[in-house]
Amino acid sequence: MNWIDAYGLKIASPLFDFVNSEAVPGTGVDPRDFWTGYAALLGALAPRCAELLTKRDTLQQQIDEWHVARRGQPFDQSEYMRFLREIGYLIDEPAHVSAGTKNVDPEIAVIAGPQLVVPVTNARYALNAANARWGSLYDALYGSDAIPETGGAGRTGGYNKIRGEKVVAKARAVLDSALPLATGSHAQAAEYACVDGALRVTLKDGTRTSLKGPEAFVGY
Repeated sequence: MNWIDAYGLKIASPLFDFVNSEAVPGTGVDPRDFWTGYAALLGALAPRCAELLTKRDTLQQQIDEWHVARRGQPFDQSEYMRFLREIGYLIDEPAHVSAGTKNVDPEIAVIAGPQLVVPVTNARYALNAANARWGSLYDALYGSDAIPETGGAGRTGGYNKIRGEKVVAKARAVLDSALPLATGSHAQAAEYACVDGALRVTLKDGTRTSLKGPEAFVGY
């Protein structure tokens, strides 16, 4: 692993290159401001994180010692709860509190869903994370009885090309219903691209089109 010494940090070169070349461009944020701000955050929060990690280790040691000292004895739930409160592992539920965030996309702030943390350098992992967060129509159609298993479209064993083609056709039909194109059909789409903040769809015959309702394209 190559490391970059910059802004008082030692940064893995793939991360440094990704932020400077892919993540930051187009956001209006200067890479220097990003790294300077990130370094400041680390400087402010690292000592607190170290303190919390030390506290976690101390609590874990106390809990381990409690269990070792009572090895072979019947488990006493009430005694255990008292012990956890004594060491500060459990505390009383606080009075009503509220917390909020700003500038968070509604897809994340409002819509509940699982989150996966994955390396951005692995495209397959990133795709799996997106599917876990949003759900994959392809996965849902292929693995459920929404697509009949007739005509050789069974879903057992390895990948079934016949079933896969039916899944793609059904998914394109859903897109035509929910997000119709200005001309043509998603069934004829060969390429999707974001150009100047708008969705551009290239059909198999080379024709370029876009969404019938451009306002439906809210992100990519």
